[in-house]
Amino acid sequence: MNVTIYDVAREANVSMATVSRVVNGNPNVKPATRKKVHEAIERLGYRPNAVARGLASKKTTTVGVIIPDISSIFFAELARGIEDIATMYNYNIILSNSDQNKDKEIHLINTMLGKQVDGLVFMGGDITEDHRQEFRNASVPVTLAATLDESMETPSVNIDFEDAAYEATNLLLSHSKRVAYVSGPDNTIVNTRKLNGYKKAMKEHGLGIDDELLATGDYSYDSGLEAAEQLLDLDERPSGVFVSSDEMALGVIHGFQDQGVRVPEDIEVFGFDNTRLATMIRPTLSTVVQPMYDIGAVSMRLLTKLMNKEEVEETNVILPHRIVERNSTNAE
Repeated sequence: MNVTIYDVAREANVSMATVSRVVNGNPNVKPATRKKVHEAIERLGYRPNAVARGLASKKTTTVGVIIPDISSIFFAELARGIEDIATMYNYNIILSNSDQNKDKEIHLINTMLGKQVDGLVFMGGDITEDHRQEFRNASVPVTLAATLDESMETPSVNIDFEDAAYEATNLLLSHSKRVAYVSGPDNTIVNTRKLNGYKKAMKEHGLGIDDELLATGDYSYDSGLEAAEQLLDLDERPSGVFVSSDEMALGVIHGFQDQGVRVPEDIEVFGFDNTRLATMIRPTLSTVVQPMYDIGAVSMRLLTKLMNKEEVEETNVILPHRIVERNSTNAE
């Protein structure tokens, strides 16, 4: 049978209210009594019921985290940043994979809220009006991590995706005038911003947008392989490729190498995110450094402020990015 607070009170010969005060860290308990209660808890193996405590305090000290795919290196590092800050502020997290499926995302939001979480961190693709309505109806705060809400209604933590893509494309254009772009799924605001950055750089260099130089993937390695095949089939191959994720960039590089195309001698490749994959591949990958861990950590810290009704100066936080050149591009 489960040991209850009543059993502990009887074992320690104190009231249940006293046991509750000890368990919840109330300082208004005599040291000798506190010691007696802790000894009884240890003897009986009592574990406080978090649900019952949450009902009493109206707080469960639990945060729901909805993430597209925990097996992704990108999202795993984000999740680590969230968990480290959650632990620092004594919150537990419930983590769920959404597979970036809208219906599943909406279901998970409601499931998390049904578990009486104190707040939500959401990572996904396209924030629709349905998502916004769920966030509005939630009785707890919600923050977005590496996810943009075009309405800016939901607090978020990101980088400037358009500027980052512009800088990456600009660097490739300093070596080459025929630069292709491999995007992620084109229905999200993040991908739209990256594409805008690519187009801006091309325009500034006096170049038009050639549709045959635009390929679309799903951020996966396999879609990078497919994009490489598509670009190599062109009558005039690109001499540089900007890829909107590191994992796809690895697929692009390997797809080129499988056909005897050298990187960077024949075609330069530039990635996005700076995951660990960027230094595992040969040649090592030039990429945009998106501070994934920091985005996760700051989104969780923002959520703790909102949950505790602390003053928040900026609800839509833009963290700095940077460019790192490695061996997949030609150094000037």
